[in-house]
Amino acid sequence: MAEAKKNIMTFEGLKKLENELEDLKVVKRKEVAQKIKEAREQGDLSENAEYDAAKDEQRDIELRIEELEKILKNAEVVDETEVDLEKINVGCLVKVYDEEFDEELEFKLVGSTEANSLEHKISNESPVGQALIGRKVGEKVEVETQAGIMVYKILDIQRAK
Repeated sequence: MAEAKKNIMTFEGLKKLENELEDLKVVKRKEVAQKIKEAREQGDLSENAEYDAAKDEQRDIELRIEELEKILKNAEVVDETEVDLEKINVGCLVKVYDEEFDEELEFKLVGSTEANSLEHKISNESPVGQALIGRKVGEKVEVETQAGIMVYKILDIQRAK
């Protein structure tokens, strides 16, 4: 059997997923069980939309619990205090200069389960993340993206906060 893919993540990302899992198991399961109980008490289940909705919600919760347990089982946490600041890796805060748009950008490099472009958290598996991994300050990186070829000059590498 093939070995499961490791889910690389920061400690912050691990805690976030553990908290979500705990909430689903302890709080959400009880809430949906109560909804199902109340819907059953209304009688005929064949035409009970509340019962159907509660059962759908229960299914979604159980699927998410299963997904989170699989992610956490294969989690590999990056110790951000031990990140080598000589080269880019998961757990780094990277400042780059975008030559085409003449602007500085800052990314936090995280595992794929934590990626969130709105928070400038990019995955180590994304095209930009893959291009940056292992690079050093002063290097130029060309990245093929959906928007075309982007050229970034690496300005700074720091520990993520």
